Amino acid sequence: MIDNNNPLSAHVNNTYHDARALPEESPLLMSRHEVSEPGHRLTPSQQTVWFTLRTFVAQLFVFMVTAGLSTYGIREMYLVLNTNAITSLQMVFLLLFSINFLWVTFAFSQALLGFLLHLKPRLIKENETEPEFKTAVLLPIYNEDPLRIRATIEAMSADLIATAPGKYAFFILSDTNRADAWIAEEQTFLDLINNSQPQCPVYYRRRHQNSERKAGNIGDWVQRWGGDYEAMLVLDADSIMSAKSMVTLSRRLAGAPGVGLIQTLPTLVFANTLYSRLQQFANQCFGPIYAEGLSAWHGLSSNFWGHNAIIRTKAFAESCHLPILSGKAPFGGHVLSHDFIEAALLRRAGWGVRFDTDIEASFEEAPPSLIDVMIRDRRWCQGNLQHSAFMFARGFSLPTRLHLLSGVMSYLSAIFWLALIMVGLAIAVQAAFIRPEYFANPSLFPTWPVFDSERALSLFVVSMAIVLAPKAFGWFAALINIPRCLRFGGPILLTLSTLLEMIMSALYAPILMVSQFGVVLSIFRGKDSGWMPQSRDDGALSWMSVMRAHLGHTVFGVALALTALSLSTELFYWLLPITIGLMLSIPLSWLSGGARRTKWIKTVGLLRAPEEKKPVNILVKVKENEANLPHLRHMHPFSRLVNNPLLFKWHLAQLPDLGEQKPTFYAPRIIAEWKLNHAESLSQLESWLEPAEVIALLSNADYLQKLKTIGN
Repeated sequence: MIDNNNPLSAHVNNTYHDARALPEESPLLMSRHEVSEPGHRLTPSQQTVWFTLRTFVAQLFVFMVTAGLSTYGIREMYLVLNTNAITSLQMVFLLLFSINFLWVTFAFSQALLGFLLHLKPRLIKENETEPEFKTAVLLPIYNEDPLRIRATIEAMSADLIATAPGKYAFFILSDTNRADAWIAEEQTFLDLINNSQPQCPVYYRRRHQNSERKAGNIGDWVQRWGGDYEAMLVLDADSIMSAKSMVTLSRRLAGAPGVGLIQTLPTLVFANTLYSRLQQFANQCFGPIYAEGLSAWHGLSSNFWGHNAIIRTKAFAESCHLPILSGKAPFGGHVLSHDFIEAALLRRAGWGVRFDTDIEASFEEAPPSLIDVMIRDRRWCQGNLQHSAFMFARGFSLPTRLHLLSGVMSYLSAIFWLALIMVGLAIAVQAAFIRPEYFANPSLFPTWPVFDSERALSLFVVSMAIVLAPKAFGWFAALINIPRCLRFGGPILLTLSTLLEMIMSALYAPILMVSQFGVVLSIFRGKDSGWMPQSRDDGALSWMSVMRAHLGHTVFGVALALTALSLSTELFYWLLPITIGLMLSIPLSWLSGGARRTKWIKTVGLLRAPEEKKPVNILVKVKENEANLPHLRHMHPFSRLVNNPLLFKWHLAQLPDLGEQKPTFYAPRIIAEWKLNHAESLSQLESWLEPAEVIALLSNADYLQKLKTIGN
């Protein structure tokens, strides 16, 4: 039986299948906020003098390096173009170059700061205190593979029981809206929940109306059960954390009363395709350098990535009920990329938001293929562009505004880069086909249309050094750390892997640039991204599917290359780093997914990540659990329920109690009821029903009892 008085001592007997898989509710009020509201300063007790000084110096360093390099680059480009006089087209080129160069130098300055900090030992550790509160571990899921999630929870809960019994509880928060996935979840999680130990119980809740998507899912939990848990540790469906890391997060939150959120640096693991291995290697080799720099200048105004972070529940409830943006989607309505805005709202309310990069054993998985990244970008792009509504709103700190600008620019930069290329090409066309006006201005001397090629070459070399330096920093930092270097496979494999990552990322970058350009345009044209579940397989697609996705990229790359070649051989070679990736987009994308297509890379040790050579115990345990779980047979949800009386009984117990609530008009429910009353067999009913009608029947206890009689 469930002890409703203590959510952390709940234990469901294995033979008890008619109980709700939830503790007694303990609500917290969440009032919806506006885009613009007064901001609150951090209290002096939230940061020491040393921490304040360190953050200020880091921010000054980033500003000075960005300003210095940007001034140099923009001035040099102006001198390249303005040998005699600058044309209006060249002025547009200079403006686009200035935007792009400023953005590149901003990223470089953060990486340089992180590199310098990474070289010194970490002398000061964050304050930790034994927490007196309970922490809820939240796993929001949406049409996911339940077996993977069960294997992960079993491993993490066992680790927590051994490390911190009675301090944690898991909540599986389902927003699944496919009938087959819903019942498969319940069948998979039934024994997990019924057999969970009182020292770390596991609960399950499925929302029947998944409004506001993931933000609404978390918000629903806060408003129903948040009062019993002072902290919530938010994970993603593919997140894994060791008990030591979770306990460290709880201890650090307890030791910093003014901090509302602590974000960890998730490490990518379990990569088995070319594209995911490229991301995994970059994450583990170059990622720590960027992260150190970000953490240093963010101070207590850091960001939230939506998962692998701990949040003070009451602070979240008071601050983070997201505003509804005015207008229609894609720019209006509910905020899609909720994480950046939740961090911004916490900071605006006076809570510190911290990025602790030294907490290890915090993991997630990477998208398996290039096309999967492109699909994800469609949703992320829309969410990030929505952030423009908050950038100049009242109450936000400068670092918060820079976070929001970074999110917007991560996709608008594709517009600026492609525009820069096209304007440069237009200048070349103008020079080749339009006769210059030597005496456009009244003068005794002609104006010769020339530019400084030597200065242009020097600027190109500097620009490439700035772009590639962060990767070099990561390589060098790993190389001089002997134990870490050996986990990458040794200095030779580390160097070869770094070079391979540089080459392949350079080939994939133009494809993503053109893809993101199209995504941004579609959003500006008013197309909504919707909400699709993320791919968790190996991303293998057929040649025809890949060709349909990338034919436009290939044609554009060929057209760009032929245009450049018709103008000059030099221009063709200058544009080759961009055009070659586009022209080869179909085979490159096909190679990016599918575990067997580039298995030789893993075999020879290239792109090896430290966690592959010696994985931590929690990763080993997750894989063992997953291998030991029996696979679910493909079955219609009605058949799955009717053939399993215990599951049928448990499913009924999980349905919400409507009480005296009057039924509202819902066409799929009415149609489903008619079909249920006229079907002669279960198989006939299954063939008649549409997906929404199946959900309607599964959500009604009376209909399910009738369904059981048909099944018999």
